[in-house]
Amino acid sequence: MTRNIGFFVFPQFQILDLTGPLAAFQVAGAEYVLHVISPDGGLVTSSAGLEVMTKPAVGQHFDTLVVAGGYGARLGSHTPALPALVKEIAERSRRIASVCTGAFLLAAAGILDGRRATTHWRRAGDLQKRFPHIAVDGDRIFVKDGSIWTSAGITAGIDLALALIEEDLGLAAARAVAQELVVYHRRPGGQSQFSAMLELEPDSDRVRRALVFAREHLHEALPVERLAEAACLSPRQFGRAFRAETGETPAKAVERLRAEAARVRIESGNEPIESIAISVGFTDPERMRRAFLRLYGQPPQALKRAARALRV
Repeated sequence: MTRNIGFFVFPQFQILDLTGPLAAFQVAGAEYVLHVISPDGGLVTSSAGLEVMTKPAVGQHFDTLVVAGGYGARLGSHTPALPALVKEIAERSRRIASVCTGAFLLAAAGILDGRRATTHWRRAGDLQKRFPHIAVDGDRIFVKDGSIWTSAGITAGIDLALALIEEDLGLAAARAVAQELVVYHRRPGGQSQFSAMLELEPDSDRVRRALVFAREHLHEALPVERLAEAACLSPRQFGRAFRAETGETPAKAVERLRAEAARVRIESGNEPIESIAISVGFTDPERMRRAFLRLYGQPPQALKRAARALRV
């Protein structure tokens, strides 16, 4: 069985919103026939200045419609023509997806009304303000609501494509595609768009080295003395430098890294919460539960239930 996948672009689209998912489907093999379409066909210029040859969108039928994002998506969502065309194609498609701010075109077309959706974290507030009938979750890699899929910014389109491939062809096929692309297989949809490592943003190589060491040894005891050794500083020097550069203590940072690692596993699999807690360095599930309440406002069990509901 072959499936036609339509990638909808327009002037000023984000090039990686197209090429990332397109590459994933292309690597998946002959099961997919790929079409890049635009309102009028012909050459379409991305926001990077790269021109892409497209087919006219009118009259096309697809198994899956993937709408790219970019400045042109937000601009086009303010006009009636582009959303109307998206709606017309979507009505002839079994499954609809958007990458990054492509969600603005789906929203303007009424496709997201009453549904959960996500977009680039920087644009989530604007999406919610302009389209209040959508439940926008700006802290998700991708969201599935029925046959409608939306993803976070830019590279998250690859995670979205891998999830769609997994739905079509199974886990083994999606994993093989990820291996061929040399990407992580795959960030679960419920995973935060942010990383504790990125949020800390230390200036010095020494503090960054200590954070990398901590992430690679989460299952072990990580007192400040051990992190200071990884940073080649005395414990007192390290503690002062760490707080000055990250705004928090080493112990709190380690807790966040452990919670982040645990959350990914809780939301993407069926491992017992107790074994996850031990494996990421929490000494017991209760300590992990308290950390989750502080950081996420919910216990691990609630996040696991929510992630399971999204996969249904």
